[in-house]
Amino acid sequence: MADQRRKITEEDALLFHAQGRPGKIEVVATKPLTTQRDLSLAYSPGVATPCLRIEKDPQAAYDYTAKGNMVAVISNGTAVLGLGNIGALASKPVMEGKAVLFKRFADVDGIDLEVETEDVDEFVNCVRLLGASFGGINLEDIKAPECFIIEQRLREAMNIPVFHDDQHGTAIIAAAGVINALHLSGRKLEEATLVVNGAGAAAIACVELLKAMGMPHDHVVMCDSKGVIYQGREEGMNQWKSAHAAPTDKRTLAEALEGADIFFGLSVRGAVTQAMVESMADKPIIFAMANPDPEITPDEVAAVRSDAIMATGRSDFPNQVNNVLGFPYIFRGALDVRASTINDAMKIAAAEAIAALAREDVPDEVAAAYGGQRLQFGPEYIIPAPFDPRLIVAVPAAVAQAAMESSVATRPIMDMEGYRTELRARLDPTASMLQMIFEKVRSDPRRVVFAEGEEERVIRAAVSYKNAGYGEPVLIGREEMVRETMRKLGIDESVDIEVHNARLSENNKKYTDFLYRRLQRKGHLYRDCQRLVNRDRNVFGACMVALGDAHAMVTGATRSFSVAFDDVTKVIDPKPGERAMGVTILLARGRTIFVADTSVHDLPNPEMLADIATEAAAYARRLGHEPRVALLCSSNFGNPMRDSTERVRAAVETLDLRGADFEYDGDLSAGTALNYELMERVYPFCRLSGAANVLVMPGINSAHLGTVLLQELGGGTVIGPLLVGLSKPAQVVQMGASVSDLVATAALAAYDSLL
Repeated sequence: MADQRRKITEEDALLFHAQGRPGKIEVVATKPLTTQRDLSLAYSPGVATPCLRIEKDPQAAYDYTAKGNMVAVISNGTAVLGLGNIGALASKPVMEGKAVLFKRFADVDGIDLEVETEDVDEFVNCVRLLGASFGGINLEDIKAPECFIIEQRLREAMNIPVFHDDQHGTAIIAAAGVINALHLSGRKLEEATLVVNGAGAAAIACVELLKAMGMPHDHVVMCDSKGVIYQGREEGMNQWKSAHAAPTDKRTLAEALEGADIFFGLSVRGAVTQAMVESMADKPIIFAMANPDPEITPDEVAAVRSDAIMATGRSDFPNQVNNVLGFPYIFRGALDVRASTINDAMKIAAAEAIAALAREDVPDEVAAAYGGQRLQFGPEYIIPAPFDPRLIVAVPAAVAQAAMESSVATRPIMDMEGYRTELRARLDPTASMLQMIFEKVRSDPRRVVFAEGEEERVIRAAVSYKNAGYGEPVLIGREEMVRETMRKLGIDESVDIEVHNARLSENNKKYTDFLYRRLQRKGHLYRDCQRLVNRDRNVFGACMVALGDAHAMVTGATRSFSVAFDDVTKVIDPKPGERAMGVTILLARGRTIFVADTSVHDLPNPEMLADIATEAAAYARRLGHEPRVALLCSSNFGNPMRDSTERVRAAVETLDLRGADFEYDGDLSAGTALNYELMERVYPFCRLSGAANVLVMPGINSAHLGTVLLQELGGGTVIGPLLVGLSKPAQVVQMGASVSDLVATAALAAYDSLL
């Protein structure tokens, strides 16, 4: 975490924004513009057709333009971060940043607009007249009280969502944190008392949302720079403060905090003292959200209260109240049902969904983003981390559902499970491809062995596998070690996971006898086989699968592929007439490519290459793709002729003799195989009817280097290598695989057992 928290200098910030193409956003075309026909369709004359269609039916703009995924991030720069009124132009880096966050976290296209006026009427008219361009309006960094007036007037004038994030974003994330803090401290919102220091846009929005969720009006005391906002006060009041004036005789923040359950700070550094914290109720909930420095730091609170639950607005303390947890996903859900507004029901749904995520097991992707720190629900983790990949599904789905139930959705979603799949696919291209497989496994749950059962990641994966409804996981390990790790992870003891200790198993002799029959003519004595069954969890797990005590297995998280593969193949043979090999699936730029062999055969001969092509084609078909197989090398049909060319040509001839029932050709370079336009123009005799989607590599080195380079350079998503060709389903993940990798691979192994 030390590197994550390194102080950012002015030079760092300026270089980041200036290097390469200045700024943080650009426009990327979503349609090809490579031919004259493309140009005619994109612009004149083809563009006239959708224009006329939209003229007849304005709703058709959502079908033929980007309107339905476009949000305007709009500010006049009057209240920028902690910088104050710096003007519209100076606010542009912040607004660009907001647009980037929309895209990164929810695949919403954000366009920043800086409006150079402080006049409310001018601002409202400008935004209102631009409304036809966008599916939603995100107001940002506008000072109070003008922000209240602007938002209200725009909501009344426009039939698309208008959302002032400085108000409602903070309120939603803070509310999510309060839900969990109350859960941990054993209290109910209806019974708790709240003191708020600050009476600006965010503070008032926080109070209004908590009251909408059930907190009684009389349980809230709000303070500003002049003290408590009480009923009858006249100094420094306005209509928004008056709405939350409390019936109390308390006049100072210190008095208000005596015995209070919850404190919200949206004010200034140092506003709260340790003495004030000491005066609060048992298990106080303290959200000091002033930026960049909180009203009181977690260290200062910890010095006087060991029972406090603390949150701030900073990333270098636990429990950051970060608006990025809310606004991208709230707009995602609102846009997807074409909501006419964002109402309280949608905000509450978002807060509850965010809170629920923090109570679940935290994915490895989050730990990786935070320097390996393992997060677990508790006083220092009540708000999910911004990089939690599950937010893209949980929050938009909840918001969309609330919009439909509150009758503000103009395009209701009929299939919510299908919608969740679409959401996963927006940021994870593997989701839509694997969903069919996962649903098939859920419909016929499978018993899968997780061989490295004492490992934390493997235990978490087994629990996730079970909770996802894929079937029963079986952990191989010492039960006392597994149970102790589960306790440390906070996994509920009611989660019943089957654990087998290989040495103590009642099936030990059955597995040893089976293994001895296989290996007795390969130099193994009976006691050698007994030692393997007793001590090698991969061998034990493979025996379970081979003898029908489990449907499939997954291993490899702690051992190299070659070691794990050797263990498994001591027990499980290839299918008759097939070869065990590795297939890696690449997903990039909307394409799915199968690459083989990526893990087993070093330098395959022509016969082996033909086998690999046949099995890879069959695997692609099993996953719903009609194979077009390219046998690759560095040449294109003999230009230039090399040794590898001869091997590939001989493999093609072998496939010809076999009468293979799929499209194939070679020798081809990767560049030609994947570029059908080039293939048609230069090699019109090529047998493939389109760009190849199955690539047979000439050797394991090229296969491994190519797929790993793509993975490391971020050019696409990589699944595998997946073992294909074994007579019983077994998969070996890459060493260091994440929990989600293990779960997905286990589900794929389970799917193989159904075929």
